[in-house]
Amino acid sequence: MFRLNIRFVLKVLGLMHIIESFFMLGAAGVAFFNQGDDLYPLLLSCGIMSGAGILFYLTGRTANESRIGGREGMVAVSLTWTLFSFFGMMPFYLGGYIPSFTDAYLETMAGFTTTGSTVLNHIETLPRGILVWRSLTQWQGGIGIIVFTIALMPLFGGTAMQLFDAEISGITHEHFMPRVTQVAKRVFGIYFVMTCILILLLWAGPMDLFDAVNHGLTTISTGGYSTKDTSIAYWHSPYIEYVIGIFMCLGATNITLVYFTCKGNIKKLWHDDEFRWFYSIVFICTALVTVWLMFMHLKDNPEEAFRKSFFQVVSLITSTGFGIENYMQWGAFFTIIALMLMVTGGCAGSTAGGLKMGRFVILVKNMFAELKKQTHPNALIPVRVSGRVVPSHVVQRVQTFAFAYMSLAIVGCTVLVLDGLVFDEALGLSVSAIGNIGPAIGKYASGNYADLPVLSKWVVSFLMMTGRLEIFTILTILLPGFWKQ
Repeated sequence: MFRLNIRFVLKVLGLMHIIESFFMLGAAGVAFFNQGDDLYPLLLSCGIMSGAGILFYLTGRTANESRIGGREGMVAVSLTWTLFSFFGMMPFYLGGYIPSFTDAYLETMAGFTTTGSTVLNHIETLPRGILVWRSLTQWQGGIGIIVFTIALMPLFGGTAMQLFDAEISGITHEHFMPRVTQVAKRVFGIYFVMTCILILLLWAGPMDLFDAVNHGLTTISTGGYSTKDTSIAYWHSPYIEYVIGIFMCLGATNITLVYFTCKGNIKKLWHDDEFRWFYSIVFICTALVTVWLMFMHLKDNPEEAFRKSFFQVVSLITSTGFGIENYMQWGAFFTIIALMLMVTGGCAGSTAGGLKMGRFVILVKNMFAELKKQTHPNALIPVRVSGRVVPSHVVQRVQTFAFAYMSLAIVGCTVLVLDGLVFDEALGLSVSAIGNIGPAIGKYASGNYADLPVLSKWVVSFLMMTGRLEIFTILTILLPGFWKQ
């Protein structure tokens, strides 16, 4: 029987919760500064989380780190997201802002997974400390809680790779620094700088500093939480829509490419197939939707039609989920495009969800390679991405992932239908949850899940976490063979 190094897992969980309690303490500081009634629930929740972290760490401090493998990494990462959502929901639940345990857990899971769906109907009535905590869950979830911790806690040493590989998204990881802790630090540094730049740009527009900080946190993370009930539409500002649209794209771009671009290696951008495909799809879909809105007389101003199309296309493909209009009123044509964008998603190695553009490129190129083999059966036609041959085992892994992704979406849809939802809404919710998008189809296009049955809320929460951890991590743990030698 396989013996899991539980002490190492507990040590990781302890460090995670101790660090996380400082973020919650920061939200409590905002509550104290604004003299809000959220100070007590935030401080109490912070105390509970830090206490649990200390207990976990003391229990696992003597862990033998010479016996660490992928299993420990997967268990540690999965438990981190599960427990963070449990402890992170306490300010909402203890403060009475979300009186339902199920709703509070869903809200927090949607935050940490950067899904951005919500159960709240009156966001603007929430105190500022709670709003900041809500935004911080998405900012941390975007960079990846594990990556963030590795960046600040080098004591993980050589064992950090198991955690990094279990959490960070993408097909393969381009380790542009020799040590994984250095990779995490560079990633976190770029993420932090982009967040600060966006906050300053938003503050320079019609947003005040508080709203700029919150939307800066939730845009770079492609999370989509807003401080306003009507989201970005509240400001009616073309400037805000363009700025947030551009930074949603940056958030959905492979952060490795952003790093090399900042180092002056711009050529790497144009040589990357995933980058070109992602922005080509954004451009083509924006153009198609713009023409559609003008043709259907839904918009009369060409600039407005382009701006609204660009924002909504980017919001969906990057899985951010910000809204400026009810796109269900744009007709069935846009609904089809929306579903395609939701499934495709952003680039590998980014904060975006979905299938990931890198996998999509490999699937398409492999399909054309197989079609060519039908007429040239003896030809060797490799799949090339960015000028390099993709190994057959990587192609097979991508195909397996795509099958698992679609299968999970179908299973999720089936369960939701059995729980009383109509088919199109169940399908939209399932795809949206796995892709960490937020907005769905039908009455859930706004991303508000308050009306969902209780069982459906737990199903959606599970799908969110499974999708955020790239499916294989969670599904592997559920297999009986995982726990056997």
